[in-house]
Amino acid sequence: MNWIDKLEKKFGRYAIRNLMYYIIILYATGYVVQIFAPEFYMLYLSLDVTAILHGQIWRLVTFIIYPPSFGLFWFLLSMYLYYSIGKNLEYQWGTFRFNLYFFTGVILHIVAAFVSQFLFGVNLGQFFGTYWLNNSLFLAFAATYPNMQFMLFFILPIKAKTLGIIYGICFGVQIAAGFLTNFLSYNMVLGLAQIGVIVHPAYSVMALLSLGNFLIFFLGMRNMHRYSPKEIHRRQAYVRSVKRGEKAVGSHKCAICGRTEKDGDDLEFRFCSKCNGNYEYCQEHLFTHTHVK
Repeated sequence: MNWIDKLEKKFGRYAIRNLMYYIIILYATGYVVQIFAPEFYMLYLSLDVTAILHGQIWRLVTFIIYPPSFGLFWFLLSMYLYYSIGKNLEYQWGTFRFNLYFFTGVILHIVAAFVSQFLFGVNLGQFFGTYWLNNSLFLAFAATYPNMQFMLFFILPIKAKTLGIIYGICFGVQIAAGFLTNFLSYNMVLGLAQIGVIVHPAYSVMALLSLGNFLIFFLGMRNMHRYSPKEIHRRQAYVRSVKRGEKAVGSHKCAICGRTEKDGDDLEFRFCSKCNGNYEYCQEHLFTHTHVK
């Protein structure tokens, strides 16, 4: 039994069922806030470490409402996507494990914000949002359902594992770039910035820590393959085959009284050679029944 199994045995009853449903509601709330009062999130709700240290501790929770995308069409599409991802992961892993994965990501987001503040003197948490948290969900989905197919731009079919590899490469570049700042030329830094890669060690540390839940669950846990659809299907098929085998073997049943071997360990059954057909009788009716002709 690994440490996750132990935690589930002790705290599993506290897990929130259908967690992604409530997260989607929070995202919808954040979307409304961004439409009608876009500055309100930054001023009062974001993961601003300086403000948190001055008493605004609610920011440790409220930063989660930041929506994954903007524009009504893309927002609705992302809501459907992430709800489907969360729902499938919870179904595949179980409620407790999905809760643990998601909230581990939230905690690591907070840790990353404080690390960037105290280690590098940069308050990046307020610009953090839920970008890395959502991406960690997609990476988990790609690792769990590698052959699931998406329609890229609604036209090109592409498997989840391919998208996961592309995401992984992008994240790897982002993380590596910050640690290699002193070795990159000005033009390289400018080029990376144009494709959305921020070259700063604080940002790289935040990205690495924020993806820590994926690293812990999939790179640090050898038995996570137990929760893959392929492995679960294999176990279910095995159980079905065993049941079919048991059914094929069948049970002994007396043609007179209907008793089977389950009605008593001392019961014995025999076929009658004088009956026309395969008729089986218990020891009480083997010699007293009327032969079937």
